Amino acid sequence: MPAAPIAPPPAAPHYTAQEKRQRIFAIVAASSGNLVEWFDFYVYAFCAIYFAPSFFPKSDPTAQLLNTAGVFAAGFLMRPIGGWLFGRIADRRGRKTSMVISVLMMCGGSLFIAALPTYDSIGAAAPALLLVARLVQGLSVGGEYGATATYMSEVALRGQRGFFSSFQYVTLIGGQLLAVLVVVVLQQLLDEHELKDWGWRIPFVIGAITAVIALLLRRTLHETSTAETRASETAGSVAGLLRHHRAAFLTVLGYTAGGSLAFYTFTTYMQKYLVNTAGMSIKVASNVMTVCLLAYMAMQPLFGALSDRIGRRHNMMLFGGLGALCTVPILTALHEVHSPWVAGALILVALAIVSFYTSVAGIVKAELFPPEVRALGVGLAYAIANAAFGGSAEYVALGLKSIGHETAFYWYVTAMLVIAFLVSLRLPRQADYLHHDH
Repeated sequence: MPAAPIAPPPAAPHYTAQEKRQRIFAIVAASSGNLVEWFDFYVYAFCAIYFAPSFFPKSDPTAQLLNTAGVFAAGFLMRPIGGWLFGRIADRRGRKTSMVISVLMMCGGSLFIAALPTYDSIGAAAPALLLVARLVQGLSVGGEYGATATYMSEVALRGQRGFFSSFQYVTLIGGQLLAVLVVVVLQQLLDEHELKDWGWRIPFVIGAITAVIALLLRRTLHETSTAETRASETAGSVAGLLRHHRAAFLTVLGYTAGGSLAFYTFTTYMQKYLVNTAGMSIKVASNVMTVCLLAYMAMQPLFGALSDRIGRRHNMMLFGGLGALCTVPILTALHEVHSPWVAGALILVALAIVSFYTSVAGIVKAELFPPEVRALGVGLAYAIANAAFGGSAEYVALGLKSIGHETAFYWYVTAMLVIAFLVSLRLPRQADYLHHDH
């Protein structure tokens, strides 16, 4: 596929010391909300083992069905809807408005779960209300990515956009690690009975409180979109997006599919892989993954800064190319590994390759769309590809393992990374610019 024509780089603007401080503060404020969103989202998964019996007693099949429906709807259905809804709000009403509403909804969802009566108190209404709270959170997290990626790309200092935009994934991974840390601390302070009785509510209260702090920070942000672009006839319009920017939308779908699949394979699924396939104990696997995720989080600014030097397109080509070449060897080696040190080293190599993508994922997408459909283009394409390929990674891997074809999953990931490489060839050679600078 031919590469897009080379665009001349714009003249680098001169920023005053005050402008630099304002833009860096804006990055911190925007990404703090991102950390809170993902903390709240992951806390549900890590605490589920403790609160599930309170809401989904096995004796009630209706409650069990609601549980299944809730997981499906929140994890898959609501993310694309959130990507569309908040992308539209961000393009028509402003990035700041979208980000404030998003974190407010996540705060409300967490507080609602923290105060929710159990099945013993209100019967089947308990799992039904939990489902509603989870739908709200799924909608919120589905809309968070596009608006935050767009805002951070527009507010970041020119020449350092890759570095500053990488903090979106620093806070995404940080939210996951913080959720683990809170649960681990509670496990040391409370016994299992206390955790199942009332202790599981504490992380949701913490999530709601931190969301209020993030909300206050986000309310201080200045808007990066203009009244002119917000008033555009095509602003936030799916029809306008697909009519005029279909190629960019399909490009983002293509490499997000491979990027999300690789990200989920080597982060959330990897702990189960180490236990079920490599035969490690749950505790050892948890320790390995905690160290690996910490290192992975620290990698993001480094790989983001690298993209400012070599260009986004080269970052994406390295991700797709190296990922396609190394996925099968790495997963095959992990299948046979016994040493946690060797396992950790192999996973770090894989995460370094994935970092070529995650460090610049948001800004690469944002740079492909004009301001009037930027948040919608980024958010909707990401949410669809992430739900279809990222969210399903664990199910596909475990499903193939259950029928004796686990290695087919390795090749599935590889094939998607080949597609990501081919799609990255379509990216502009000079990508350190946006259609409008603010």
